[in-house]
Amino acid sequence: MAETRYTETHEWARKEGEEVLIGISDHAQKELGEIVYLDVTVGVGDKLEKGKEFAVLESVKAASDIYAPISGEVTRINQEVIDKTTMINDDAEGAAWMVAVKPTDMAEFESMMDADAYKKAIEEG
Repeated sequence: MAETRYTETHEWARKEGEEVLIGISDHAQKELGEIVYLDVTVGVGDKLEKGKEFAVLESVKAASDIYAPISGEVTRINQEVIDKTTMINDDAEGAAWMVAVKPTDMAEFESMMDADAYKKAIEEG
């Protein structure tokens, strides 16, 4: 399985071939509760900039901006997760990825937290 990296704002990124898939962490979806709406505000061919918003999630508890963990060109949008947001509650770090990008700088990916560092960050709150 490909390595997954995490941000302090609870997004994840996973390298798969030439692309990097991006979504929200299982921890984030548990904190948000039932996800009821996802609006991906970028399209295929758009440029993501690390740290900039690319989607908005709404749950029964709150609305949350989703930020790009790395910069790159959007190559795919996961329309299935937009149409069926419950996938995020069921498989946040798997089938419920939101966008795929062709990264412009893999050093951004490498500098993200690995699973152990992310778990420690969550525990330290």
